[in-house]
This record gives sequence, C-alpha cells and structure tokens, in this order.
Amino acid sequence: MSVTPCGFTRTPGKGFARLHWADGWRVDGGPPEASEPHSLRGLEIDWPGAPVPLDGLTGLAGAGIPLTAQDAPAWVPGDLAALLTDRDWLAQPADGTARSLADLRREEHSVRLRRLVHRPARVSVSIVMSTKRPGLVGAALAQMERQRGVEAEVLIGLHGVAFEQVRAAVEACSLPVRWVEAARSVPFGEVLNRAAAMASGDYLAKWDDDDWYGPDHLSDLVMARSYAGADVVGTTAEFFYLEPLRATIRRTTFASGAAYPSEVWADHVAGGTILLQSAKFREIGGFPALPRAVDLEFLKAAQKIGARTYRTHGLGYVLRRGLTDEHTWQLPLAHFVRVATNQWRGFRPSLLMESA
Repeated sequence: MSVTPCGFTRTPGKGFARLHWADGWRVDGGPPEASEPHSLRGLEIDWPGAPVPLDGLTGLAGAGIPLTAQDAPAWVPGDLAALLTDRDWLAQPADGTARSLADLRREEHSVRLRRLVHRPARVSVSIVMSTKRPGLVGAALAQMERQRGVEAEVLIGLHGVAFEQVRAAVEACSLPVRWVEAARSVPFGEVLNRAAAMASGDYLAKWDDDDWYGPDHLSDLVMARSYAGADVVGTTAEFFYLEPLRATIRRTTFASGAAYPSEVWADHVAGGTILLQSAKFREIGGFPALPRAVDLEFLKAAQKIGARTYRTHGLGYVLRRGLTDEHTWQLPLAHFVRVATNQWRGFRPSLLMESA
C-alpha cells in the first residue's frame, strides 16, 4: 500500500466508494490506489463473512482515508472497530454552507485513523519557548504536560523576566524544566537560541507561550515527519482566537483566495509549531538572532541548506491574537476576519484539541 496522508484533500471531489474483500481489499473492483482515495469523501466497508488480513485496510486508515462501517465483526481489533463505527463525523451534511464544517469533521476522523495506525515509538522532544509574559507560563507548562506519546523536556528563555516571577509555575510542573534569563534588549531569536543550547532531546520543538496546543500536538508532528520523510515539519495556521472580539475563526484559504492546504510540502508553516531533529537544527545554524520574523527567516535558512519542510494538519493548534503590538507577527484583527472560512463566538477549536 503506497498511499500516505501526503496530499490529503480537504474538500474531496468525489463521494463515497465501497471497500470490499476479493482476494485482497478492493475499491469498487480495483486496487485502492487506482481509485485515487484522497479524492473520495470516504470508503464504506463491506465486511466479508470470515476473518481476512487487515493489512490493506489499516494501510488506508494510516493514510488518513476516511473509513466507515455500520458495524464491525468481532475479529476486528476493538480500537479500530470503535473508530470505524464512529459515524458522528457524517452527521454534518456535505453540501451548501455546511460543506466546510463537514470537511472539518471528515479531516478530524482522518487524523484519528492515522494516529491509530502509526503510533510512532516514543521519542524525546526538547520544547523551546521564549516568554516576556510570566503570567502565561503556568498555562503553557500545563499544555506541555498534556502531551502524549513523547518524552518532553522544557527549555524556557526568560526574556526580561526574572525566574522568581515564574518559580511557582516551574516548580509545579511535572516535566523537567530548565531556563535561561536574558535582558529585554536581547533579540527574540537569540533568546530562543540560548534556551535551545540546553536541549538534550532527539527533537527540538518551538512553542509559543500564548497559543493553545492539543495533547497530541507533538506526536502528530513526529508522525508527519515520519510518513512524509521531511526535515522540518509544522502545522497550518488554521484556527485563531481573536481575543478582543471573543471569537474563533478558521482559515482554509489565503487572502488571495487560493487554498491553504495541509499535508503538503511548503515553505511556510505556523511558527509556533516548528519541529525538527536537534542535529538538523544545529546544522541549519539555529534561529536567526532577530527581534522579529524569526520563524520565517529560520525556514528560509533551512531551505538554503536543502532541508525540506512539510506542513501537516492544524487541528491541534489555535493561535491567540490580541492587539497588534502584542505579536511579532503583526496583522490587524480585521485581516483574520476577512479570511475566515468559519467564525464562531467564544473559543471553538477543533474537536482534536479535546478542550472543555
């Protein structure tokens, strides 16, 4: 099975097809790859009357092809059967103004299937965060503690902040935490580098203190790096919480109107989600010692040495947007409202965030 999640189609051009057993798993009589499965809204499973190998079916699940079944025989593993028969994602009609929400529910189901099949071995990840806002450190550390499937350590660059201002939050954290203090005059990128210099993990992940991360954020990035064969991986910048407006927006297109897809090779990913091997980070030369545009310039530097960047789904990440002068990425709130595919009152992330 050569199909992977790479090239996942957010809005498929075709409807459902049937997946059945005929000396192998077949889609409407042919091999699954011949049916261009990413162009399908999903595959409805017709189970054979006796146990058969599941390799082909799990290969499709691992590729994120949305699979569904009314029921599952007893010989299907329980966790797989539970996902295949969970049909809540089909409740949203895939037409008219509801199409984008149907696409969202479909993509969430796709990601759950990928996670079930891939489940990469636990790796060590050094989480690097710079902060000027001591009041946000406790919430950021709590989200790091929620991360599943990785062994995490935390490296904090205190940017004009004294350790005493965050001591309580750090001492309450169950993860190993190290920190470095830097004057407010030190460029943002240099503060990140001083924190990253303490890394001992196999991977290094950038974390923004004011954003929200789902519990599978890091393991999804590691998974994407594995199936894509990428050097650098990050997510789409898809969900935004506009704090002054108390609203959540979801973006699936650029301001130009062009699609903003996930599961693609790209020169841009959300800066607060960059992950790569620590050795590759050192080869790139670390973060540029700049006060702004650190993520953009880092990705350019990666490209210059031939490192390939892959953009995976953004369903486990929400960017917080306050007033413009609070952010290194400065765009007015009106820009995000203008490019919104969906807009909700309050905090409304993807279901994969597992947020109350």
